[in-house]
Amino acid sequence: MKARKSKGLGERHKKILAFLKEYQDREGYPPTIREIGEKTGISSTSVVNYYLDQLEKMGKIERQRKISRGVKLANANPLGEMFKIPVAGRIVAGEPIPVPASDFNYYDADTSVDIASTLLPSSEKSDELFALEVEGESMIDAMVNDGDIVIMKPTGGIANNGDMVAVWLPERDETTLKYYYKEKNGYRLQPANPTMEPIMISKDEPLEIKGKVVMVVRQMAKH
Repeated sequence: MKARKSKGLGERHKKILAFLKEYQDREGYPPTIREIGEKTGISSTSVVNYYLDQLEKMGKIERQRKISRGVKLANANPLGEMFKIPVAGRIVAGEPIPVPASDFNYYDADTSVDIASTLLPSSEKSDELFALEVEGESMIDAMVNDGDIVIMKPTGGIANNGDMVAVWLPERDETTLKYYYKEKNGYRLQPANPTMEPIMISKDEPLEIKGKVVMVVRQMAKH
């Protein structure tokens, strides 16, 4: 039976399956019948339904005919594929404090956080991401609290004004999580807490941007 099902997959079947996965991964919900037809070159919705009926009989998809977006891949996780993002260490979201020099190099394979692919920005590659545990409250107005996990992407040391970044200050052997701004005479590391002052770094002092925040994982049960 399995061989017969596999053999029965034609080019249109494959295109529909590929589009269903791509759309679900990107949008987080299934496409409509009309969208399936438009993206796979089928002008008639009845013909789309014909192929969907076949895919359902093959066990490739599941359908709920009473709703407009009732087509999904069989056995698909509603949140999409789960990725393990390594937790590389802790990052201070207050005044920078000394940390071990290996802070951003340490990787314990057993320390990771599971993130659903549909929750990540579609442009991000999961194998390039890393996570840091936040310590401090300087970013609370940005909804980043003590104990939360921030998902970071390496930026090659480059950041745009307003990016929330993990910064390494080599001369001080310190790290901090702040909004980044390049100014005429150096850099401003801006907290998101009205009770705290920005950290000013002169243009002569080295500063390394280790990554940009792309997602925050809330720790709901800290107490």
